[in-house]
Amino acid sequence: MIANRQLCIGLSLSATWMKGHGWRHPDSGVEKMDSIDYYIDLAKLAEKAKLDFLFRADYLYISPQMLGDSANFGSPDPTVMFAAIARETERIGLVTTVSTTFNPPYVVARQLQSLHWLSNGRAGWNIVTSIEGADNFGDSPMPSPEIRYARAREFTDVVRELWASFPREAILVDRESGTFSDPNQVTPIHHSGEFFQVKGPLTMPAHAAGTIPLFQAGASDIGREFASSLADAIFAAMPDMESGVELRKDLRRRAEEHGRNPNGIKILPGLYFFLADTREEAQLLFEAANAHLSTERRHAALKSVLGVDLSSYELNDRVTVNMLPDPNQPVRSRTHAELLRRYIMNNQPTVAEVLARPEVVGSAHWVSVGTVEDVLEDIMQRFDAGAIDGFIALPGGSERSLEIFFEELMPQLVERGVFRSEYTGSTLKEHLQI
Repeated sequence: MIANRQLCIGLSLSATWMKGHGWRHPDSGVEKMDSIDYYIDLAKLAEKAKLDFLFRADYLYISPQMLGDSANFGSPDPTVMFAAIARETERIGLVTTVSTTFNPPYVVARQLQSLHWLSNGRAGWNIVTSIEGADNFGDSPMPSPEIRYARAREFTDVVRELWASFPREAILVDRESGTFSDPNQVTPIHHSGEFFQVKGPLTMPAHAAGTIPLFQAGASDIGREFASSLADAIFAAMPDMESGVELRKDLRRRAEEHGRNPNGIKILPGLYFFLADTREEAQLLFEAANAHLSTERRHAALKSVLGVDLSSYELNDRVTVNMLPDPNQPVRSRTHAELLRRYIMNNQPTVAEVLARPEVVGSAHWVSVGTVEDVLEDIMQRFDAGAIDGFIALPGGSERSLEIFFEELMPQLVERGVFRSEYTGSTLKEHLQI
C-alpha cells in the first residue's frame, strides 16, 4: 500500500438497513423515513464522522419491487433533498444523481451550480444514463446503451461548457467605477451537436470552489470507457476481490490512455455491511435482510439480470459456460450481466450459488458480514490489494449496524491511519484531493 494513502468514504443517504423485513421490527423507526428531518440527522452523523460525502441515488420510475413488502417512500428528487441538507451541514460533500437521458443539459447545469452555491462548494454530480423510465418521458422506447452513452458524453460536455461560460472572475464588484460584472467574460457557448442545440451562457457564475466533481457508475465496457474519460470518482460494482482488482486496474489504464493521471480518479464500490457484536448475530441480520427473496423471486431476478432461466435445474446443479445466453441480447443492466457472466465462466458455480450472488439479490455490492474486526479486516484487505480507493457505506440489517459503523468502525479506520480525524478542507474537491 502506498504510504499515507487515505480512504475516501461516502454514505448512501437511504435507509438500507430496512431492506427485506427489517422495517417490520417494532424499533425500526420506519415511520420517520417520510420526513426530511430523518435524512438531516443521518447527514449530521456522517459529517460528525468526517465522511467525504453523502450520496443519493435517483429513480424516475416505480418498479414492482418498490411496492408491497418493500419499505419505500418513493424517490424524492435528490438535488432538492440536498438543498435542504446543505443548510444544516457545513463540510460534508453532497453528491446528487441526475440522468442525462431524460433531462435538458441547460436545466441540469443550472440546478447543479445552484446546489454548489447553496452548499458553498460541496456539490457533486453522479452522472447516470438510466436503465428504465422512458415511458414517463414520451412514447419512445428506451435507447440502446450506445445511444445513451453518446448522449451522456455530449450532455456532460455541454454542462461543463455552460459552467465555464460565466466564470467567477466576471464578477468584479468595482464600486469606484460602477462595474459589477465584466460582460466580455460572460460568453455564449453556441453548442450544436447530435443531440443538443444550446446557446448559453448560464444564468449564474461559477463558484469560488471551482468546478463540480463528477461521479459515474458504469462498469460495462462502454461504461468504463465513459467513466475513465471524465469521472473524478467511480461508483464501482465489485461483488468480490477479483472483480475489484481487475476493474480498478482497467479503469486506471483507460484513464491514462485518455491523458489523465490515474491517481486522479477514485474507485468506490458500495459496501453493504452487516455489523453486530458477534458473527452469529451479524449472520442472522444478513439472512433476515434477504428472507423476503424466495427462490422464485431470485430466479425471476436472474432472468432479468442475465437473460437465463435456470428454474428447471436443481439447486446443486452446476452452471456452465454453455448454459449462458448470447452476451449481446438485451438485459436490464449490462454491468451486472457482465459481472455475473464472468463469475460463472471462472467458477462454474451451482444454481444455489448463482441465486445467492449480489448481482441477483442486490445491486452487485460488496457484502461484508461480521463484527467490527471482521469488516475492518475486509476493508483493509481490499485497500491493500489495490481493489478500492474507498467505499460507499450501505449499512444493512438494522439501525444498530449503522450505529456500530459510526461509533466503532470509523474510529478504528482513523486509528489505523487510513482515514482523517478532522476535515482539512471545506469543499468536496478538497475532500477528494482534486
